Amino acid sequence: MKYKICQTVNIVDMNEEIISEVLFEHGEFEIPVPAIGSSVLSYQLGLKQFEVVFDKRDGKHQRYKIVDIEIDLIQKPATLRAYLEPVKLIVGQHDIGVM
Repeated sequence: MKYKICQTVNIVDMNEEIISEVLFEHGEFEIPVPAIGSSVLSYQLGLKQFEVVFDKRDGKHQRYKIVDIEIDLIQKPATLRAYLEPVKLIVGQHDIGVM
C-alpha cells in the first residue's frame, strides 16, 4: 500500500517560543502496513531560511517512531498517512545553510 510519511515540526526560537508549526512530508512510499511503534530511519531534519528540509550531510540519520496512522476516507481515492513522532527545531541551532 502507498503511505505518505508525515511529521509535525515545531520551529522555535532560542527561548523555546514557537515561531511556527508545519507538517513536513517525507514522501509517499509503497510499504507493507506499518504498525504504531514501528521505527523509520530517515535523514535528520534541519532548517534552511525557516523552511524544513532534509539534512543530507554525512551521518545525519535519525530513527523516528510511528505514533499514528490515518486513513482519510473523504478523499477519493482514500489516502493513508503514517505520522512520525513530532520534532522541535531551534532557529540558529538547526540551520543547515546552503546545500
